[in-house]
Amino acid sequence: MDHVEPVFEPGELILHRMFTDDELVFVRCGVVVGDDERGLRVWIPNGGPAAVRMSEDGRGIRDMPFAEWITQRTLLTRTAWWGPDIFMLIPPDRAHSVWWFWDRRGGFDAWYVNLEEPVTRWRDGAGAGVDGCDQDLDIWVRPDRGWAWKDEDELEERLAFPDRYWVRDAAAVRAEGERLIKDAEAGLFPFDGTWRDFRPEPAWRALPFDLTPGWDRPRTHRRRRPV
Repeated sequence: MDHVEPVFEPGELILHRMFTDDELVFVRCGVVVGDDERGLRVWIPNGGPAAVRMSEDGRGIRDMPFAEWITQRTLLTRTAWWGPDIFMLIPPDRAHSVWWFWDRRGGFDAWYVNLEEPVTRWRDGAGAGVDGCDQDLDIWVRPDRGWAWKDEDELEERLAFPDRYWVRDAAAVRAEGERLIKDAEAGLFPFDGTWRDFRPEPAWRALPFDLTPGWDRPRTHRRRRPV
């Protein structure tokens, strides 16, 4: 019997988990801003709990060539999210998410298009979240809707290791990015100014952000869309 994926409630704390195939590599905790036909919106605060996969000597995947990384014994390391606050839109059944960034004075700074496999939603006891797989290639979109590819070098380097690399259709990844670039250039949603004035609720910073029990559970694979 098919299981319907959950719909999340505003104010709910969920885990945003990224995998490479079935290996968990990154976890952050965020608060649900909204969840409707436009997609799931999540706010992830700077300093919130996180976990990232590291080598035994404390290096990450970007701290060494990929040829060296795939020889390492790695482990998940608890940490705090070191980047800025993120407002994230995860549209339904699309191979990307879009992130909004603001500068320290609160001015809108950029959109970030994260190319990734469509996520799967899950709820399990006290925990809930989304599981996905990052596909490395990304796009920065400036407020004037100028844009630039990001991490093309990482994609090309890792494609040389098809037995170990989780991106198996680089052309499809780039095609998804090119569709988003056209939307950005045309000023279409979500690059039309929607949510550029977003501000987190002050009370959210006092929420009990945590990696809930089972945060490292096996990956949940895609099922039917929420209804």
